[in-house]
Order: sequence, then C-alpha cells, then structure tokens
Amino acid sequence: MTLVITSSCIDVKDSICTTACPVDCIYEGGRMFYIHPTECIECGMCESICPVDAIRYADEVEDDERPFLALNAAVFRNAAGTLSEPGGWSKGDAPLSDPSELTELAKHYSKEKVA
Repeated sequence: MTLVITSSCIDVKDSICTTACPVDCIYEGGRMFYIHPTECIECGMCESICPVDAIRYADEVEDDERPFLALNAAVFRNAAGTLSEPGGWSKGDAPLSDPSELTELAKHYSKEKVA
C-alpha cells in the first residue's frame, strides 16, 4: 500500500521527507508535496521523519483525509487521465501544478485547524 501526503502538509513544504526517500518519489507541488503512487516502494522512511505527521500508508488514512488519496494520484495524471512516470524528483526541479481540488480542500482543512 503506497504512502500519501495529507492535509498537514498544505502550505508547510518542509521538504525533509524528500531527503529520506531512497527512490525520490516525493515531488514538490505549489502548496504541498505529493508521493507518486507507483514509484513509492513503501519503505516508510518519509513517514517516520515528517515533522507535521502528514504522511500515512493509504490504508491507514483517516476518513476525513481520504480525499488526499485521489489528490496524490491526480497530480501525476496527464490530460488523458493516464498516470505519468516522471522518474524521480530532485531539488531544483520545477514544482508540479497542484490539482485544482487542492484549493477547496485547503479551505476546508484550514477551517478545521482554526476550530
């Protein structure tokens, strides 16, 4: 089961997780990081080092964070809906475009943090 990055990462972008990933499957987006669903080898190194506790195995994601399962895959889909295989991220690469769904999710989760 692949790992996914959840709401705690929105607008944090600490990037320490990228240094722990042995296969460079964690990609920077505009507002958060994303884990490529097929490049991830499920080692858990990123989960153990995440300072905001945003990384979970997909089968352990809480119900209220489930939209992030689709979001982490959506960022890697091309216009035809096919999953692209970028081949690994490295510091200095241009950030990926965040999926449009992130804007609404960010609003929702920022309200929860304030409440």
